[in-house]
Amino acid sequence: MMAAEIVAGTIFGSMAIVADGWHMATHAAAMLIAALAYFYARRNAHNRRFTFGTGKLGELAGFASAVVLGVIALLIAADSLHRLASPAPIRFDEAILVAVFGLAVNLVSAALLHDGGHAHGHDHDHAEAGHHHGHAHHDHDHNFRAAYVHVAADALTSVLAIGALLAGRAFGWVWLDPAAGIVGAIVIASWSWSLIRDTSSVLLDVAEPGLEAEVRDLLESPGDARIADLHLWRVGPGAHAAIVSVVG
Repeated sequence: MMAAEIVAGTIFGSMAIVADGWHMATHAAAMLIAALAYFYARRNAHNRRFTFGTGKLGELAGFASAVVLGVIALLIAADSLHRLASPAPIRFDEAILVAVFGLAVNLVSAALLHDGGHAHGHDHDHAEAGHHHGHAHHDHDHNFRAAYVHVAADALTSVLAIGALLAGRAFGWVWLDPAAGIVGAIVIASWSWSLIRDTSSVLLDVAEPGLEAEVRDLLESPGDARIADLHLWRVGPGAHAAIVSVVG
Protein backbone atom coordinates (compact mmCIF):
# COMPACT_ATOMS: atom_id res chain seq x y z
CA MET A 1 0.00 0.00 0.00
CA MET A 2 2.90 2.28 0.79
CA ALA A 3 4.41 1.85 -2.68
CA ALA A 4 0.99 2.17 -4.32
CA GLU A 5 0.31 5.50 -2.59
CA ILE A 6 3.67 7.00 -3.50
CA VAL A 7 3.38 6.00 -7.16
CA ALA A 8 -0.34 6.76 -7.51
CA GLY A 9 -0.10 10.08 -5.66
CA THR A 10 2.67 11.19 -8.00
CA ILE A 11 0.76 10.10 -11.12
CA PHE A 12 -2.61 11.52 -10.01
CA GLY A 13 -1.19 14.78 -8.60
CA SER A 14 -2.32 14.39 -4.97
CA MET A 15 0.07 15.81 -2.40
CA ALA A 16 -1.98 14.28 0.43
CA ILE A 17 -1.57 10.74 -0.95
CA VAL A 18 2.15 11.16 -1.66
CA ALA A 19 2.67 12.40 1.89
CA ASP A 20 0.67 9.49 3.28
CA GLY A 21 2.75 7.03 1.27
CA TRP A 22 6.06 8.40 2.56
CA HIS A 23 4.47 8.57 5.98
CA MET A 24 3.88 4.81 5.76
CA ALA A 25 7.46 4.23 4.60
CA THR A 26 9.01 5.95 7.60
CA HIS A 27 6.57 4.24 9.93
CA ALA A 28 7.55 0.86 8.52
CA ALA A 29 11.09 1.76 9.59
CA ALA A 30 9.77 2.73 13.03
CA MET A 31 8.05 -0.66 13.33
CA LEU A 32 11.39 -2.31 12.53
CA ILE A 33 13.05 -0.26 15.29
CA ALA A 34 10.37 -1.41 17.75
CA ALA A 35 10.75 -5.06 16.73
CA LEU A 36 14.55 -4.94 17.04
CA ALA A 37 14.24 -3.31 20.47
CA TYR A 38 11.99 -6.13 21.71
CA PHE A 39 14.32 -8.76 20.24
CA TYR A 40 17.44 -7.24 21.77
CA ALA A 41 15.80 -6.67 25.16
CA ARG A 42 14.59 -10.26 25.42
CA ARG A 43 17.89 -11.70 24.19
CA ASN A 44 19.84 -9.73 26.81
CA ALA A 45 17.30 -9.90 29.63
CA HIS A 46 19.76 -11.86 31.82
CA ASN A 47 22.93 -10.10 30.67
CA ARG A 48 24.63 -8.81 33.85
CA ARG A 49 26.14 -5.87 31.94
CA PHE A 50 22.69 -4.31 32.10
CA THR A 51 22.58 -3.54 35.82
CA PHE A 52 18.85 -2.81 35.91
CA GLY A 53 17.82 -5.01 32.99
CA THR A 54 16.88 -4.10 29.43
CA GLY A 55 13.42 -2.67 30.12
CA LYS A 56 14.37 0.84 29.00
CA LEU A 57 15.24 -0.30 25.49
CA GLY A 58 11.54 -0.06 24.70
CA GLU A 59 11.52 3.54 25.93
CA LEU A 60 14.60 4.32 23.86
CA ALA A 61 12.99 2.86 20.73
CA GLY A 62 9.76 4.73 21.47
CA PHE A 63 11.69 7.99 21.85
CA ALA A 64 13.48 7.40 18.53
CA SER A 65 10.17 6.69 16.81
CA ALA A 66 8.68 9.87 18.26
CA VAL A 67 11.57 11.95 16.91
CA VAL A 68 11.11 10.36 13.47
CA LEU A 69 7.40 11.16 13.68
CA GLY A 70 8.19 14.80 14.44
CA VAL A 71 10.55 15.06 11.48
CA ILE A 72 7.87 13.54 9.23
CA ALA A 73 5.39 16.17 10.41
CA LEU A 74 7.81 18.95 9.47
CA LEU A 75 8.46 17.46 6.02
CA ILE A 76 4.74 17.01 5.33
CA ALA A 77 4.08 20.62 6.38
CA ALA A 78 6.88 21.95 4.17
CA ASP A 79 5.75 20.00 1.10
CA SER A 80 2.13 20.98 1.67
CA LEU A 81 3.02 24.69 1.93
CA HIS A 82 4.95 24.43 -1.32
CA ARG A 83 1.98 22.81 -3.07
CA LEU A 84 -0.36 25.40 -1.55
CA ALA A 85 1.73 28.16 -3.13
CA SER A 86 2.02 26.30 -6.44
CA PRO A 87 -1.24 24.34 -7.07
CA ALA A 88 -1.20 21.39 -9.47
CA PRO A 89 -4.07 19.56 -11.24
CA ILE A 90 -5.41 16.47 -9.44
CA ARG A 91 -7.14 13.38 -10.88
CA PHE A 92 -9.67 13.17 -8.06
CA ASP A 93 -11.51 9.89 -8.81
CA GLU A 94 -8.38 7.76 -8.99
CA ALA A 95 -6.77 9.52 -6.02
CA ILE A 96 -9.86 8.99 -3.82
CA LEU A 97 -9.89 5.25 -4.61
CA VAL A 98 -6.24 4.89 -3.60
CA ALA A 99 -6.81 6.89 -0.41
CA VAL A 100 -9.75 4.66 0.60
CA PHE A 101 -7.63 1.53 0.19
CA GLY A 102 -4.87 3.19 2.23
CA LEU A 103 -7.30 3.98 5.04
CA ALA A 104 -8.56 0.37 5.08
CA VAL A 105 -5.00 -0.95 5.46
CA ASN A 106 -4.27 1.50 8.27
CA LEU A 107 -7.47 0.68 10.17
CA VAL A 108 -6.77 -3.05 10.03
CA SER A 109 -3.20 -2.46 11.25
CA ALA A 110 -4.37 -0.17 14.06
CA ALA A 111 -6.97 -2.73 15.18
CA LEU A 112 -4.33 -5.47 15.31
CA LEU A 113 -1.95 -3.31 17.34
CA HIS A 114 -4.71 -2.10 19.66
CA ASP A 115 -5.83 -5.65 20.45
CA GLY A 116 -2.24 -6.75 20.93
CA GLY A 117 -1.51 -3.84 23.24
CA HIS A 118 -4.61 -4.59 25.31
CA ALA A 119 -3.61 -8.22 25.70
CA HIS A 120 -0.04 -7.21 26.56
CA GLY A 121 -1.20 -4.79 29.24
CA HIS A 122 -3.77 -7.25 30.61
CA ASP A 123 -1.18 -9.98 31.05
CA HIS A 124 1.23 -7.51 32.59
CA ASP A 125 -1.31 -6.32 35.14
CA HIS A 126 -1.77 -9.90 36.36
CA ALA A 127 1.98 -10.43 36.57
CA GLU A 128 2.45 -7.29 38.64
CA ALA A 129 -0.67 -7.67 40.82
CA GLY A 130 0.06 -6.77 44.42
CA HIS A 131 3.23 -4.82 43.57
CA HIS A 132 1.98 -1.71 41.79
CA HIS A 133 -1.76 -1.93 42.35
CA GLY A 134 -3.41 1.39 41.62
CA HIS A 135 -0.58 2.58 39.37
CA ALA A 136 -1.37 0.77 36.13
CA HIS A 137 -1.24 4.07 34.30
CA HIS A 138 2.51 4.20 34.97
CA ASP A 139 3.12 0.82 33.35
CA HIS A 140 2.41 1.54 29.68
CA ASP A 141 4.85 0.11 27.16
CA HIS A 142 5.89 3.24 25.27
CA ASN A 143 7.59 1.20 22.55
CA PHE A 144 4.30 -0.56 21.76
CA ARG A 145 2.47 2.76 22.06
CA ALA A 146 4.87 4.31 19.53
CA ALA A 147 4.02 1.59 17.01
CA TYR A 148 0.29 2.14 17.55
CA VAL A 149 0.62 5.94 17.29
CA HIS A 150 2.48 5.61 14.00
CA VAL A 151 -0.34 3.56 12.46
CA ALA A 152 -3.02 5.81 13.95
CA ALA A 153 -1.23 8.82 12.46
CA ASP A 154 -1.26 7.12 9.07
CA ALA A 155 -5.00 6.51 9.39
CA LEU A 156 -5.55 10.18 10.26
CA THR A 157 -3.66 11.39 7.20
CA SER A 158 -5.69 8.98 5.05
CA VAL A 159 -8.97 10.37 6.42
CA LEU A 160 -7.81 13.94 5.80
CA ALA A 161 -6.74 13.03 2.28
CA ILE A 162 -10.12 11.47 1.48
CA GLY A 163 -12.04 14.45 2.87
CA ALA A 164 -9.89 16.97 0.99
CA LEU A 165 -10.16 15.03 -2.28
CA LEU A 166 -13.93 14.65 -2.00
CA ALA A 167 -14.40 18.36 -1.31
CA GLY A 168 -11.94 19.28 -4.03
CA ARG A 169 -13.82 17.19 -6.59
CA ALA A 170 -17.22 18.55 -5.51
CA PHE A 171 -16.36 22.25 -5.26
CA GLY A 172 -13.13 22.61 -7.21
CA TRP A 173 -11.17 23.48 -4.07
CA VAL A 174 -7.79 22.13 -5.15
CA TRP A 175 -6.12 23.96 -2.25
CA LEU A 176 -7.79 21.57 0.22
CA ASP A 177 -5.40 18.78 -0.76
CA PRO A 178 -2.25 20.51 0.56
CA ALA A 179 -4.26 22.12 3.38
CA ALA A 180 -5.14 18.62 4.62
CA GLY A 181 -1.43 17.84 4.70
CA ILE A 182 -0.78 20.86 6.93
CA VAL A 183 -3.55 19.94 9.38
CA GLY A 184 -2.33 16.36 9.51
CA ALA A 185 1.22 17.55 10.17
CA ILE A 186 0.07 19.66 13.13
CA VAL A 187 -1.85 16.77 14.72
CA ILE A 188 0.99 14.31 14.12
CA ALA A 189 3.48 16.77 15.64
CA SER A 190 1.36 17.02 18.79
CA TRP A 191 1.29 13.23 19.12
CA SER A 192 5.04 13.15 18.58
CA TRP A 193 5.61 15.70 21.34
CA SER A 194 3.41 13.75 23.75
CA LEU A 195 5.38 10.56 23.12
CA ILE A 196 8.73 12.35 23.38
CA ARG A 197 7.66 13.84 26.72
CA ASP A 198 6.52 10.49 28.15
CA THR A 199 9.48 8.40 26.99
CA SER A 200 12.09 11.00 27.90
CA SER A 201 10.71 11.19 31.44
CA VAL A 202 11.46 7.48 31.83
CA LEU A 203 14.87 7.70 30.16
CA LEU A 204 15.81 10.60 32.47
CA ASP A 205 14.50 8.79 35.60
CA VAL A 206 11.92 11.46 36.38
CA ALA A 207 10.27 10.82 39.76
CA GLU A 208 6.66 9.63 40.01
CA PRO A 209 5.21 11.47 43.06
CA GLY A 210 2.21 9.18 43.45
CA LEU A 211 4.33 6.04 43.50
CA GLU A 212 6.86 7.62 45.87
CA ALA A 213 4.04 8.46 48.27
CA GLU A 214 2.86 4.85 48.15
CA VAL A 215 6.36 3.55 48.94
CA ARG A 216 6.72 5.97 51.85
CA ASP A 217 3.37 4.91 53.24
CA LEU A 218 4.28 1.22 52.86
CA LEU A 219 7.62 1.55 54.69
CA GLU A 220 6.75 4.15 57.33
CA SER A 221 3.26 3.05 58.38
CA PRO A 222 4.05 -0.27 60.17
CA GLY A 223 6.39 1.15 62.83
CA ASP A 224 8.79 3.92 63.79
CA ALA A 225 10.93 3.72 60.64
CA ARG A 226 11.32 6.93 58.70
CA ILE A 227 12.68 7.37 55.18
CA ALA A 228 15.64 9.74 55.14
CA ASP A 229 16.34 9.49 51.42
CA LEU A 230 14.38 7.89 48.57
CA HIS A 231 15.22 7.46 44.90
CA LEU A 232 12.61 5.62 42.85
CA TRP A 233 12.67 5.20 39.09
CA ARG A 234 11.21 3.07 36.35
CA VAL A 235 13.49 0.46 34.74
CA GLY A 236 10.94 -1.09 32.38
CA PRO A 237 7.22 -1.64 31.76
CA GLY A 238 5.72 -2.36 35.19
CA ALA A 239 9.15 -2.54 36.85
CA HIS A 240 10.72 -0.02 39.21
CA ALA A 241 13.96 0.17 41.18
CA ALA A 242 14.56 2.05 44.42
CA ILE A 243 17.41 3.20 46.66
CA VAL A 244 16.08 3.88 50.15
CA SER A 245 17.79 5.13 53.32
CA VAL A 246 15.70 4.28 56.43
CA VAL A 247 16.18 5.70 59.91
CA GLY A 248 14.82 3.58 62.80
